[in-house]
Amino acid sequence: MRHRRKGRVLGRSPAHQRALLRNLASALMLTARKADADEVGAAKVPGRIVTTLAKAKEVRPLVERCVTIAKHGLAAASRAAVHGTTAARDSAAWKQWRTSDAWKQWAAAMAPAVKARRRVVQLLGDKKAARVVFEEIAPRFVDRPGGYTRILKLATPRLGDAGPRALLEFVGQDSAAARPQRPKVDSARPVST
Repeated sequence: MRHRRKGRVLGRSPAHQRALLRNLASALMLTARKADADEVGAAKVPGRIVTTLAKAKEVRPLVERCVTIAKHGLAAASRAAVHGTTAARDSAAWKQWRTSDAWKQWAAAMAPAVKARRRVVQLLGDKKAARVVFEEIAPRFVDRPGGYTRILKLATPRLGDAGPRALLEFVGQDSAAARPQRPKVDSARPVST
């Protein structure tokens, strides 16, 4: 019996499941970055991947967790900026700041931000994807308390085995659900026939 064993097996060993979820989450993060126009393999629609419905439902909590951790890290970094310096590294002003109490306060305030970055790298296993989360994705969702992704079921199944497919995408202005609305019809006006 599978009492209290949550999650889907997806027909893989536990290590393979973990690698699959990390790769899917990293792929979603990397499609959200601003790519060059001439880049090979750039995403057609940023912040969206197509996968099976079961895989999308399994990877969604991992993606949401990474964005939440990144949001907390950005908040800590903004608090630490108060104690920081704008002097160039290895300049006289920077060396003086480095030996002062302001640096100790900055280091103590910056520690949660560094911890958050390391945790996201650990969860995703990809430094480039973690950088995209902190620089591009988390700032978009600073005011949002959760629900950063959405799953949309596709009507056409996967060719070959007819597996149910789904879109996993970040919510926002680039998503499929943010389409222009149809104009409202005034029901008070009589329709002439």
